[in-house]
Parts: sequence; structure tokens; C-alpha cells
Amino acid sequence: MIEEWRLIELTINDAYMNMAIDEAILTMIQKGKSPNTIRFYRWNPSAVSIGYFQSLIDEVNVEACKQLNVDIVRRITGGGAVYHDYNGEITYSVIAYKEKLPEDILESYHVLCNGIVLGLKKLGLNPAFKPINDIVVNGKKISGNAQTRKLNAILQHGTILIDVDVEKMFKVLKVSDEKIKDKMIKSVKERVTSIKNELGKEVNFNEVAEALKKGFEEALNIKLSLGKLTEEEKALAEKLKVEKYSTKEWLYKR
Repeated sequence: MIEEWRLIELTINDAYMNMAIDEAILTMIQKGKSPNTIRFYRWNPSAVSIGYFQSLIDEVNVEACKQLNVDIVRRITGGGAVYHDYNGEITYSVIAYKEKLPEDILESYHVLCNGIVLGLKKLGLNPAFKPINDIVVNGKKISGNAQTRKLNAILQHGTILIDVDVEKMFKVLKVSDEKIKDKMIKSVKERVTSIKNELGKEVNFNEVAEALKKGFEEALNIKLSLGKLTEEEKALAEKLKVEKYSTKEWLYKR
């Protein structure tokens, strides 16, 4: 019998709410109150998220973010600083009971990232999982992923690039030297790709979300049924947004 998981369809929130919802669902799963969940989301306004262990001052050009109306948020997952473009990306999160996935972290990345690989194949791409936590198409990165585990629960979220604005990315991320910056922009253009680049055409966000849904169903042998956040999850997300993710204390934690 195929197990049923909850799907929260593509929504658009600001950075603080996006991270608050992920943590709210994770907390409720820890308490045994929520089902295994996959959600897809976008960021409005565009945002930079930094990894839990990173220093905001070292990684982000705060002034440029203000000028360009780009939010900044700290994640509870590790990894590097990521620019999330409103027009160029879908983010997913998988939040589940730990026993549903391999104990070994690398193996669990492989299983979950396979959902994205299978989804992108449905769009006509030829992706591959590149350990530890990237997905590449023609040798170029199209998706980066990060994970955290809390007691009996696991959260993995990551980006799927539909389009990429490398110049803007380097305005908001901090690079100390202009010469180095030019080299890095060139290097990222050579190493990073997007669905639009690979297919040579505009792609609809909902079409990508639908393909990813099918990919995850196949990879995890589950059926995704449309659901909504519970009242408890919503209340906790609102609280986390205000009291944690949008505070200077959390943002400047390191």
C-alpha cells in the first residue's frame, strides 16, 4: 500500500515566513502532531538566506540588499549563503519522521535529491545527483540542498533554479575585491545553470512544481495529497516569524 504524505502547493511568502513555516512543521512533526509533508514555495521579495553557522557580516552586502529590496534571513540548516530570486527559483522542503528516511546523512540526501532528479527528467532535462548535496545538469549546478535533524524529525530544503541572475547575486553576496568578483561571476556562469538555460525557453513555475511533485512521489514511493497548514502550525509559524526569523538577534547571531 502506497503511503500518503501531505503536499502544500506552491505558495509565495517573505523570507521570514518561509523559514518559520519550515520550522513550525518540523516542530509539529517532532511532537507527533503533523504528517510527513512536502511543500513548494517562492520568495517575495527576493532574499538571501545564510546557513545557520555563517556570519552575516562576512557573507552579505547588507547595504546592497536594502537598496535592491532583498530580504536577509538565517536558516536553521547549515550550508552557504544563497540568493533566492523571486523570478528565478522554486524552493522545496521535505519535512518527515526520521524513520521514513535512511539514517546515513549522505544516503538520505541521495534518496531525497532523487525526487528532484526524477522531476527534472519529466521536464526533459538530464540531471544527476552530485554528492554531497547538489544536482547538476551537463556538469553545472541547478539545485543545492541542506538538511537538519531534530530528535525524531528531519527537514531538507533546497532550491531549483528556473532562471539565474548572477550579476544580482554578486551584488547582494559579499566579495571583497572587484577583480575577484569579476572572476567569480565568470566562474559561476560556467558552473551554474537553470531550467530556462537548459531548455532554451521560459518555463512556468506551476509546471515545474507539478513535475517535482511527481518526482518525489516516484522517488519515495508515496502519494502526495493536497493539504493545508494546520491552525497550530500557522500560529507557530506567525510566532516564529515575529520572535525569531525577523529579529536582529537571530540574524546577527554569528
